[in-house]
Amino acid sequence: MARAPQNTIPTLTTIISLITILSLMNLSVAHYDQYYKNLSPKKLELKQEKLTHLHFYFHDIVSGPKPTAVVVATAKSTNSSSTGFGIVAVLDDLLTGGPEPTSKPVGRAQGITSSASHSEIGLLMVLNYVFTEGKYNGSTLSILGRNAVFSAVREMPIVGGSGLFRFARGYAQARTHTFNTTTRNAVVEYNVYVLHY
Repeated sequence: MARAPQNTIPTLTTIISLITILSLMNLSVAHYDQYYKNLSPKKLELKQEKLTHLHFYFHDIVSGPKPTAVVVATAKSTNSSSTGFGIVAVLDDLLTGGPEPTSKPVGRAQGITSSASHSEIGLLMVLNYVFTEGKYNGSTLSILGRNAVFSAVREMPIVGGSGLFRFARGYAQARTHTFNTTTRNAVVEYNVYVLHY
C-alpha cells in the first residue's frame, strides 16, 4: 500500500482549520451586520389595541406681553403675500379641558408651524401634544399635517407618540372656537382619535 507524503496531513489539517475559522468569522460578521430582528408584540408586552378620544382646547396667543407663538423666520416675499407664505413660527401653546384660558390645563402643544400655501392660509403643522394631567401625564402625541385655518373643520394625522401613546396613529380634528381679529389670538377646539396599545 502506498503511503501519503508526510507533509500532506499537516497541510490538510491547516486547510480544515482555516475553513473552520472562516466559517466562524462569517457567522460572527452576519450576526453584527444584522441591525434588525422581528419581534412578537407580546415581547414588548403590547396588549390589545384601543381607540381613545381626547377633547381639549388649544390657546394660540400671538400678541401681548407673553405670546405662546412667535415668528422666527419670514421669506423676503412675505410682505407681498396675502397668505403670509414663508412665515415660520415656533409655539408652546396651552391645552385646556375647556375653552376659557382659566380652564384646567391638560398639556402643551409644542412645535413649529409654517405658512405653506400661496392660495390660502394653509399651515404645515409639526407639533407634539405634551400631556401633563391625568392618566396620560408624561405621554405625547405627534402631529404632522396641513391646517387650512379658515376651513370649518381641519383634519391632521397623528403620526406617532410616546409613553402610553407608543405606536399611536389616528387623526386630530380642529375647529376654531374663537378668533380675535385685532389681536389674532385664537382658541381652537380639538377632537383627537388615536389608536394605541
